[in-house]
Amino acid sequence: MKYIQLLLFAAVMVLVSGCSQNSGDGEKILVSAAASMSGVLSELTRAFNEEYPNTTLTLNYGASGKLAQQIEQGAPVDVFLSANQRWMDSLEEKDMIDPKTRVNFTQNKLVLITAKDSNIKVDSLENLASMNLNQIAVGNPKSVPAGSYTKQALTSVGVWNTLDEKLVHAKDVRQVLTYAESGNTDIGFVYASDLERSELVEEIMMVDQSLYETIKYPAAVISSSEHKEKAKAFIEFLKSDKAQSILKKYGFSG
Repeated sequence: MKYIQLLLFAAVMVLVSGCSQNSGDGEKILVSAAASMSGVLSELTRAFNEEYPNTTLTLNYGASGKLAQQIEQGAPVDVFLSANQRWMDSLEEKDMIDPKTRVNFTQNKLVLITAKDSNIKVDSLENLASMNLNQIAVGNPKSVPAGSYTKQALTSVGVWNTLDEKLVHAKDVRQVLTYAESGNTDIGFVYASDLERSELVEEIMMVDQSLYETIKYPAAVISSSEHKEKAKAFIEFLKSDKAQSILKKYGFSG
């Protein structure tokens, strides 16, 4: 099974390499990043290449849990950007990251959304249990940080178990956004930054931040990386004023 999963990873990388930010024949860095970063990271990569023109960054997106599993199974990743601490902690416990390079570089917030043409209104999360809703899109809490935060919030107000039959578990937050955009689900829980990359959805409400743990994105260099210096340079860049300005533009917070 491990061999098959690594073959699948290799196949994915062949596909995404066509979307790499190519900048010559210099050093190549593979960045595995949470799906919620798929928009902003492309611009961050271009800005990074202005400072490091001989470095090529290949971007691999997915649910943080799935990406961590790929790294555990030997995927040749240089930098991991997670949407929560859990999966970075898991890798650190297994000595699979360099803890000295680990840093929280941005934050996010949880929001409830619906399709633009929907007339659904929600006054509070508690009311979801009594509303006439068919389906609610959430990230799979076992592997998707956005789903984990959603579960925390809905559990805090006592409706997670009540809503169980209406929940559609998505493979990552991008899929949640797609479900809400298309109207395949009535509503969905995504990040505030996701609102910046879709004109087909609208925010119903910002979820009370006291109902879930603070959404912090950690970055770290993978212990097995053969390009540690450039990988460290990329993480340092993420902390720069230039990178933070780009992150803010895409709905992330410092």
